[in-house]
Amino acid sequence: MRSFAKSAVRTICACLVWPAIMTFHLHAKFCGYEKVFSGWSQLFSLLPGTAGVYLRHAFLRGAVRECGDDVCVSFGTVFSHPGVALGRTVYIGLYCSIGDVTIEEDVLIASHVSIMNGSRQHGTSRLDIPVREQPGTFEQITIGRDSWIGERAVVAADVGRHCLIGAGAVVLKPVPDFAVAVGIPARVIGDRRSRVSDSPLGHCQTAETAEPPALQPEPPALQPPARR
Repeated sequence: MRSFAKSAVRTICACLVWPAIMTFHLHAKFCGYEKVFSGWSQLFSLLPGTAGVYLRHAFLRGAVRECGDDVCVSFGTVFSHPGVALGRTVYIGLYCSIGDVTIEEDVLIASHVSIMNGSRQHGTSRLDIPVREQPGTFEQITIGRDSWIGERAVVAADVGRHCLIGAGAVVLKPVPDFAVAVGIPARVIGDRRSRVSDSPLGHCQTAETAEPPALQPEPPALQPPARR
């Protein structure tokens, strides 16, 4: 029943957003998709509440490269490029900034996270030319399936599958699958496959770093009965 209700709401929202999607494509045809997309994304980012989540999802399905089922994009989150791909059941929190990236299914992204296309988007080698005029390199970034990006993290490199990225981390180098990475710049401090207990992100215990259990006093050795 719940599934049916959600499908019905999605259909209604798709009908409501259809004129906006058609207008967007017409606008983009004359002015260029990359140039106009960010403005449309900003417009839909301002829709509040649950209705806003459904309406954003409907718009993204008609405007970006890929947007799977049950994607939740929260209030204030903006996308800068129509080439973004969002896998099924992706969750993106409040006030995030997302570039031309691929976010695979089941990824969780906390609030105020920035995912950018590498750390060399502007050239800085010359002093006789303003930075804004120097050519840079835009890298295609992928966030692997079932990863969690903590609050206010900045991601400028690939994140593997099943990873945990700590709050406030700055990812400048690729993070391998199953890694737990924290800090500025982010460094790997553990592997999820060797976790022995659930701990707050950034204080993950692994089989290598967990404290050993307290030693219990050994029972007294059994003595043979005295001869009579």
